[in-house]
Amino acid sequence: MATKAERHATAHWQGNLPQGSGAVSFGSGAISEQKLSWAARTEAPGGLTSPEELLAGAQAGCYAMAFAHTLAQNGTPAQSLTVNTTCTFAPQPTGGYKVSDMEINVTGNVPGLDEAKFEQLAKQAEQGCPVTNAIRNNVNIHLNAHLA
Repeated sequence: MATKAERHATAHWQGNLPQGSGAVSFGSGAISEQKLSWAARTEAPGGLTSPEELLAGAQAGCYAMAFAHTLAQNGTPAQSLTVNTTCTFAPQPTGGYKVSDMEINVTGNVPGLDEAKFEQLAKQAEQGCPVTNAIRNNVNIHLNAHLA
């Protein structure tokens, strides 16, 4: 039986929101410290990251793993999957911002599947993806799946 896994990150921020800056570091050390700013979040990244970019990365990695598992359970393992995600951070009419949308685009090289079955299994994997399920009912999730 698998055990519970915990992962850690730490953020440090200096100054106010518009002019301040910060960084986020990751407990595993697998990702170097990443710098953050409001401008990088809402305008041009300028070499910095944002919570939404980190969420898009988590979504892409998690969904790739979930879909690979779903395809293998179907007896049609993927030769390759490419998952591109876009996380949208949008101003709200009532003020403030919200992570409003997550677009998942997956292209796969999967022998033995036609386009319709690939799309069906892609949707099944989306339902079982832990990151997708963490944001479901709060973020609009859009899935586009195509064979290579």
